[in-house]
Amino acid sequence: MLNVVVGHSNDPDSLAAITEVIEQCQANLNEKLPQAGIVFVAIDFDYALILQTIVQTFPGIELIGGTSDAEISSLLQFQQDSLALMLFCSDEIEIHAGLGKNLSQDPILATKQAVEQAKSKIKHPAISQFCLTFPESLTVDGVAIVEGLKLALGKDIPIFGGLTADQWQFQKTYQFFQTEILNDAVPVLIFSGQLLFSQGVASGWHPIGKKGKVTNVDKNILYEINGKPALEFYHHYLGGLPPSGEYPLAVFESESDNFYMRAPSIHNPENGSITFLGEVPADAFVQIAQASRNEILGAAKTSITNALNNYPGKQPDAALFFSCAARRLLLGTRAIEEYQLAQEFLTAAIPGCGFYTHGEISPLNNGGETRLHHETFVTLLIGRH
Repeated sequence: MLNVVVGHSNDPDSLAAITEVIEQCQANLNEKLPQAGIVFVAIDFDYALILQTIVQTFPGIELIGGTSDAEISSLLQFQQDSLALMLFCSDEIEIHAGLGKNLSQDPILATKQAVEQAKSKIKHPAISQFCLTFPESLTVDGVAIVEGLKLALGKDIPIFGGLTADQWQFQKTYQFFQTEILNDAVPVLIFSGQLLFSQGVASGWHPIGKKGKVTNVDKNILYEINGKPALEFYHHYLGGLPPSGEYPLAVFESESDNFYMRAPSIHNPENGSITFLGEVPADAFVQIAQASRNEILGAAKTSITNALNNYPGKQPDAALFFSCAARRLLLGTRAIEEYQLAQEFLTAAIPGCGFYTHGEISPLNNGGETRLHHETFVTLLIGRH
């Protein structure tokens, strides 16, 4: 048995919002006590009040979460300046939280601490199925966080989630662990036991032009492609237009057609370098990517249908969604259509929840290694049957 419920409020008052959210959840919990929860909150709320209220209402809950660019759920669909909570109840599945601090000082140590803390609580020997995480996005490269978690969990354990956001201010994001409010931290939630899940990953962007090889890069600063300044590569295909979120870089790490995306941040006209919001691997092949608004929206449909087609059971019990803050910005008033498209393929009985991130975390495909994505829509379906 897996019982998943959702609460979502767009009331601007923190107390009123969390009161409404808890009432919505309790109405569907049937007096059960949830094991774990995830909470996504806009940046202008009283986080301490919200977290304390959740933990006091549900003693012993394993709670993680963070601040978001926008929030989505099966109750209110797309919202900004809101509060969303998803709770998990099960007699057969173990769900445990862990926390790592001071990510920027040592990402490997922080992610190891988070995973070890969560794993130390597992009561019965069971296979860890997957990990959810909502870490810091501004103090450390998200790739370093993902690589640290893969090292601690093992590469076969998929990781899903997103980097916490602050509504495009890029000043400070917050991570939540029980009643703690943190920066520079990595909270995790590990699901173990007999659990079914599937994923869908799509962006809507498609590569243009020829592939180039990364020949000089320092983590997220790309200096040369094909032995020439990276900026020249962009100018060749974009007619002198500067790098922007509308034209991210598709990154291929193998000969396959699968790629993930890196969004450009700033560029240096003097040396021709481009700084991206995540690390670009040396010797990878890259292409500039483009997409129309309709293609960006269509990715939400592709993501959910792929997840449903890959689901190994009859029907999932819950859906989680992680979309990029850059997608929301580029879509503007049409951002609400993303969740509407996804929801069309789910029955009304399946609760959904998610948020807009500074970077999405998911394997590229089933069985693949987890990657940090940009400008991508990730669907995660979970269930028992």
